[in-house]
Amino acid sequence: MKKIWRVNTREKIFKIEDVPNRWERLGGRALLSSILVDEVDAHCNPLGHKNKLIFAPGLLVGYNLSSCDRISIGGKSPLTGGVKESNAGGRTGLQIVRLGIKALIIEEKPLDESWTVLHVSKEGVRFESGEELAGLGVYETSKKLIEIYGEKVAIAMIGPAGEMELSAAGIQNLDKDKAPSRIAARGGMGAVMGSKGIKAIIIDGSEGEKPKVADGQGLKEARKAYTKALLGHPQTQVYKDYGTAALTMMVDTFGALPTRNFSSGTFEGAENLSGEKMRENLLDRGGDCDPSHPCMVGCAIQSSNIYVTLDKGITVSPLEYETIGLMGSNLGIADMDFIAKLNYEVNDLGMDSIEVGAALGVAADAGILKFGDGERVLELLDEIRAGSPLGRILGNGAAITGKVLGVERVPVAKGQAFSAYDPRAIKGTGITYATSPQGADHTCGLTIRANVDHRDPKGQKELSLDKQLSMAGFDSLGACIFAGFGYGVDENVIPSLLNAIYGWEEEVGVLKKMGQESLTFERKFNKLAGFTKADDRLPEWVTREQLPPFNSVFDVSESDLDSVFEWEDK
Repeated sequence: MKKIWRVNTREKIFKIEDVPNRWERLGGRALLSSILVDEVDAHCNPLGHKNKLIFAPGLLVGYNLSSCDRISIGGKSPLTGGVKESNAGGRTGLQIVRLGIKALIIEEKPLDESWTVLHVSKEGVRFESGEELAGLGVYETSKKLIEIYGEKVAIAMIGPAGEMELSAAGIQNLDKDKAPSRIAARGGMGAVMGSKGIKAIIIDGSEGEKPKVADGQGLKEARKAYTKALLGHPQTQVYKDYGTAALTMMVDTFGALPTRNFSSGTFEGAENLSGEKMRENLLDRGGDCDPSHPCMVGCAIQSSNIYVTLDKGITVSPLEYETIGLMGSNLGIADMDFIAKLNYEVNDLGMDSIEVGAALGVAADAGILKFGDGERVLELLDEIRAGSPLGRILGNGAAITGKVLGVERVPVAKGQAFSAYDPRAIKGTGITYATSPQGADHTCGLTIRANVDHRDPKGQKELSLDKQLSMAGFDSLGACIFAGFGYGVDENVIPSLLNAIYGWEEEVGVLKKMGQESLTFERKFNKLAGFTKADDRLPEWVTREQLPPFNSVFDVSESDLDSVFEWEDK
């Protein structure tokens, strides 16, 4: 029977509780948002003692399903001031489930400024000193912790950005190969962890148990159907070969690739940043390079990668499309090896490359750097590491950077940076940016794969809602977005899995039902925090500044934006 584990960072104690009935059928994102509504003062300071940092594995985590071991990490966001769920692959979710933990809830703030390492195991929670890790980057931190605690543990950790409580700080998690590469990046959860005085969390599930299953044979059959569909889907091979960088040329063709602070939708160096170019580089270089790498144990898609620069100086895993877009074309940089170096530095700082890339693009418009000047970008990342005034401005994200530097073209919604899809050319995703309780976030409802005219505002509201519901459902399951390749073929797969595992009697449509539950909790929290329909908007400049080459603007009506979540009015 799974339990709730609570950690009080002020009193240095922990306790184990039964799961309340209202949380029994919730997991991942839905569970996290429900806990926030139930327990967190929506008006609280996100970096104060009333906020909570919540780790919630999805409902399918731990059951040997490809791409379904993700962890939801969240709380009130210091970046948006509202709800935030940020999720990651790697080991963390699986190890938490093996300890029988439904949710790990970290509360309060310590009385002193010392750093702590939490050790979570079958024996309970130990508070250990993390002082020797203070100031270290993520790579050195993980190396030292693995030396102490062994190679089989999961580790969730922050870098210098989280220690400084910068709003672009995320929480890094070990992947299956011990690399601290799986970041819960968005919304500033690294800052929240830093505010709790926690440098790292060790999760040792080695003496734990596999979660119990109600119907083993039923699970076996449902797993087989899911795996067959996943492996048979044509997009599975595409992402295995090219990773998420497969999107680069597609988005560029649509005129939606962020270029020089979202001033254009196409980039002259796009081919150098493509999935095809990445695969060519990795296959030519051999050695430690790997174009098809799983971020979680048993993942069949293997859409991640291990990228080694030509000079063998930098190894980064993974180099993703979002980083390529925001720290490549968005900054006028067309050298994939150099982007990998930037990615490494951002990872070591423990930061969201989307938010940092957007902030740097805004800074370029303000004259702090020139587009295309990669060396200056490295200097500015050093400013963040040093905690200088300029570094702290950039490290607090694009919205703060724009406000301080006096730039109008600031690509944010609810204070969070746009992902690598310009909303003027992919309008369904623009609606998601505007209306998602999470702020601008492609993982909350990306519409680019839909067979529609993406520049036509008609029908985009319904498309965005459909994707928002699906993604909230996947996040509640602990499933990667690409797991949808397997679930989408047979609508019976998800209810069959849930019924076999838990003994429930769910029916077709359960994914959307879970998505609606999650979004209802999230919107309730934001309303309690003071959000209104006026917050479900994109910045004014995207409604009037034409985006080359198709000269489109974001012209979705306010009535469409206000009516996305129609069930709330029924």
